[in-house]
Amino acid sequence: MNNDNVSTRSSSPVLLWLVLVVSGAVNAAGPLVGLGTPVRMVAGAVAVVAIGLLIAHYVRRRQA
Repeated sequence: MNNDNVSTRSSSPVLLWLVLVVSGAVNAAGPLVGLGTPVRMVAGAVAVVAIGLLIAHYVRRRQA
């Protein structure tokens, strides 16, 4: 018997969630620990990209 209908789950959403949480934490804790504005801006940009990739992954998975 072949089990072709089972969808395989990749690790990319897990990694994207991890990147989102870490970059969000860096962005939120930046003023408290004295991080410069450029570092916080990069962390915010990484968080926005991670959100976009998570949305794209969700949409692709829903269409398949």
